[in-house]
Amino acid sequence: FQVKSENKKTIWSTEEVPEGSEFDDTWDPREKPEYEISFKQHVGTEDVFFGMTGKDSSTACCEDIVIKIKLPETKYSDITLDIQDKVLDLRTPKKKLLLHLPYPVNSKEGRARFLSEEEILEVTLRVSRKLEFTNFS
Repeated sequence: FQVKSENKKTIWSTEEVPEGSEFDDTWDPREKPEYEISFKQHVGTEDVFFGMTGKDSSTACCEDIVIKIKLPETKYSDITLDIQDKVLDLRTPKKKLLLHLPYPVNSKEGRARFLSEEEILEVTLRVSRKLEFTNFS
């Protein structure tokens, strides 16, 4: 088994390094915040009453991932959020979260809002899927 490489001194290719590994920092003393992941799908009467589109309640039919992150004693201006196709990286002065997402997302179409009274950051990301038999969008 031989791998063709442009540079003979490289010991691995960029395809072997998982996405998001550049964010991993095991020596960072900040604690990991509590978070919750839920899935959201857009349904109409043809789905609910007639079952015409074949959607079900599984995550395979969901269009969005919603991540709610509890950030007590945090101001909106202190939050740094970076979204990649498979990784969410959140940093504040006291908290750090590196989350590998369950599905690839479209990082350009996401949105985030900070609910200051509840001290929760809500991030909604559009799932990026290839056309499947369960997903006709």
